[in-house]
Amino acid sequence: MNRHISFTDAITWLRHTLLGCGVWALTSCGADVTTYYVAPTGADTVLGTKDYPFGSLAAAKRMVAEKKAAGSTGRFDVVLLPGTYFVSEPLIFGPAESGTTDEPYTIRAEAGGDVVLSAGVPLQVDWQQHDGRIWKTHLPGVETIEGLYAGGKALTRARYPNAVEGVYPFGGFAADALAPERIVRWANPVGGYIHAMHSGRWGGMHYRITGKDAGGMLTYEGGWQNNRPSAMHGTQRFVENVFEELDAPGEWYFDRLERMLYYFPEESQQIDSVDFIAAQLESIIQLKGCEDHPVTDIYFEGITFQHTVPTFMKTQEQLMRSDWSIYRSGAVLLDGTERCGVRNSTFSLLGGNAVFVSNYNRQFDISGNLIEYIGGSAIAFVGSAGAVRSPSFRYEEFVPAGELDTIPGPKSNAYPADGVAENNLIRYIGMIEKQVAGVQIQLAARIGIRHNTIYHVPRSGINIGDGAWGGHVIEYNDVFQTVLETGDHGAFNSWGRDRFWYPNRAVMDSLVKVHPSWILLDAVETTIIRNNRFRCDHGWDIDLDDGSSNYAIYNNVCLAGGLKLREGFYRKVYNNILVNNGFHPHVWFESSHDVFTRNIVMTAHQQIQIKHWGDTVDHNFFVDSADLEVTRKYGIERNGVVGDPRFVNASAGDFTLREGADFLKDGFVNIAMDDFGVVTERLKAMADMPEITPLTVGGNFAIGDVVQWHGGTLKNMETLGEQSAAGLSEIRGALVLDVPDGSPLARAGIRAGDVILSCDETATDDVIALRKAEASHKWKGRLVLDVWRNQQLTQMELRLE
Repeated sequence: MNRHISFTDAITWLRHTLLGCGVWALTSCGADVTTYYVAPTGADTVLGTKDYPFGSLAAAKRMVAEKKAAGSTGRFDVVLLPGTYFVSEPLIFGPAESGTTDEPYTIRAEAGGDVVLSAGVPLQVDWQQHDGRIWKTHLPGVETIEGLYAGGKALTRARYPNAVEGVYPFGGFAADALAPERIVRWANPVGGYIHAMHSGRWGGMHYRITGKDAGGMLTYEGGWQNNRPSAMHGTQRFVENVFEELDAPGEWYFDRLERMLYYFPEESQQIDSVDFIAAQLESIIQLKGCEDHPVTDIYFEGITFQHTVPTFMKTQEQLMRSDWSIYRSGAVLLDGTERCGVRNSTFSLLGGNAVFVSNYNRQFDISGNLIEYIGGSAIAFVGSAGAVRSPSFRYEEFVPAGELDTIPGPKSNAYPADGVAENNLIRYIGMIEKQVAGVQIQLAARIGIRHNTIYHVPRSGINIGDGAWGGHVIEYNDVFQTVLETGDHGAFNSWGRDRFWYPNRAVMDSLVKVHPSWILLDAVETTIIRNNRFRCDHGWDIDLDDGSSNYAIYNNVCLAGGLKLREGFYRKVYNNILVNNGFHPHVWFESSHDVFTRNIVMTAHQQIQIKHWGDTVDHNFFVDSADLEVTRKYGIERNGVVGDPRFVNASAGDFTLREGADFLKDGFVNIAMDDFGVVTERLKAMADMPEITPLTVGGNFAIGDVVQWHGGTLKNMETLGEQSAAGLSEIRGALVLDVPDGSPLARAGIRAGDVILSCDETATDDVIALRKAEASHKWKGRLVLDVWRNQQLTQMELRLE
């Protein structure tokens, strides 16, 4: 009698029969590489060959795990054929699935194919008209939607005020977002969110609305996302996920009780032809091991990761006295690995972080990736607080001197070290959270951050949260359009609130005198910042804040914000070009041992509370003799030099000094101008370039020349007629010719015909002087202008946007 079995049963039998010898999935019999294929149209019960691919990455992963458990050796490749794969749960790789140095385990997209791993679920919709332009669809199988994507972008939850592209922060904010007359309109705001800036604009804070009290006022929880707590900003805030605020094209709202999705279509959008994807997972790939049993030699290549859930309400783990709280998750999470990484991939449309390297990790490789349009940070390297000796978690906390552990360095190996973030294009991050960075480093050692292009970020491009444990090399990066939504920060920012650091300066001074060796208990290795190009228009290009120690900074081009050193020790800064700005030393220690020498500066040194000038602040190159003379009043720069740098093409961003330039004779060494940022053709073709603004030095304003400044048009006061019309006693100042409605100048109250005579107590006799004064003070986020109008002086505040 013949026995009939199904094709699927036959394949299942064949698969398990041949598992031991493993020949069926080899690229060729006896080869050292075992390759499995996956396709969206495949099936998890078949062979995993290219002709009969698996239907999910999970199935291929299980097969590799089974083969390894059965004793198979050699290299394993899992090739994903083009298409979108919806992942129903995070794919967690453990130590038993590891590859080896010679035979790595690689999960990659087929060459030339577009492969998406989505953390979302496609929605099955049946749209019905609700009210006017709003549509609705019942989703009985969906409990909650925290992120919604369609048409290649994240859609906007119902909010007030409505989002406006290019408005900072938050795409729009309103002082009356929480006004009683607005709240009374909200029938059931439970599940809504309040997003607000920190009162000092040191990042953002987020709150979940829990209801209304007996008086009709909102109740809410949150605000823990910033480790320097404050009240929410009085004006810079907005609310979202409130049904009554569903009033603009592109907005949506999900009613969890009714399981009803509401959507306001965009203009001319055919709603029935749009595919909607609801985020359901916060992480897609996790590699989880430990120091004793790490995951090793697993790499992901050429894959696009999308559609994770926003995680801003989980961002609450405090970090070592930095301003940061974090959440240890990302679309890809590495925790307890050696020689693992993500290469040549894309991270986009994510609710939280892209790549998070947490706790013990060594020799990781995060390279060649495009990371854009994400809610959190792009790449984070964060060790365990358990690896710190004498930890303190809040700015105002400290360990008493008698209880301090004085053994240098970490207590354990539970931190990332000896890996790279290289050749990544990072842009449009922090779309939700604002205390984020293109690359964040805290509790880590010897990380190479090189050849990355980072721009359009709400806070820093690269941030180091503490001095533990140094040794990083940050080089050949291009970082610009930074600190767009916050303040008092830099394109590169660091803190050094390490063991020795106390919030009370008098206590810190006394301890440093008695225990000078404590300075480097955590910052045990020198961090190098070299050969980068930085630009920050709302802070400093390089900002070493609050005790940052043990740095060597050289061969950098700083395009706008200058360089700041606050407190800290053993910083050596040399051979940098500070375009249109200069040096900002703040609050130095008596024996800081700081060195600032052979740098090209274009303003006077902007000191704040400096009584002691370190080991050397001298031999720097000034382009304006007046700036040198002002600086010499502090008793420094006796050997400072004034000259013409003779830049090859400053207007095009080439700040190479021509042969024979004065400063070359005195020891300045030219910096390569063509080696910043990403290097692969794929990423270079997509990357923007930083703005290059005209130099604020030299007499390069001819009679009648005008300049655009914060939306208005200015020129130098030049004629007796202009002086007479303004009623001034002398010809000086920046004359305002035109102020368009809605411009920053108009919002400051400035009008055509005004004359700007000073900026933050610095005289502005002409437009160049005004721009130099702005460069020195713009880190404050606003400029106080003395304006001459109607033959009297008026003071006005210009907010820098």
